[in-house]
Amino acid sequence: MSPGWLAAGAFVLLVLLLAIPAFKAARFFDEATIAMRKAHENTDPLFTEANTTLTHVNTQLERVDGITANARAVTGNVSALTSLFTATLGGPLVKAAALSYGVSKAVKARRKAAEQPNKHSKRRLRRGSR
Repeated sequence: MSPGWLAAGAFVLLVLLLAIPAFKAARFFDEATIAMRKAHENTDPLFTEANTTLTHVNTQLERVDGITANARAVTGNVSALTSLFTATLGGPLVKAAALSYGVSKAVKARRKAAEQPNKHSKRRLRRGSR
């Protein structure tokens, strides 16, 4: 055998040994391409659903913002009404309540004094004697 035939045989053997991993790599890349295509096809409905969900969430957030703004306006109105009530009726109302409390205390004291006539008789005599 000549060295040329030996080198050619070794080259063919090397090509055959390298062909097996090349075929496996080709099969791997084909499967990866198919998997990527399926993933791409499945993402379109997913993005559509996510977009719909975000639209609904934004709608609800706008409603919550409206409710919050209305609550803020009501709070301001109640605060203004309370201030107006306090300024207009608060002072006289407090005075009327104090007057009614004082009158009720005086009436109770007079009733108690009427029930016990001798209790303060010494004081009256002392005051009158001066």
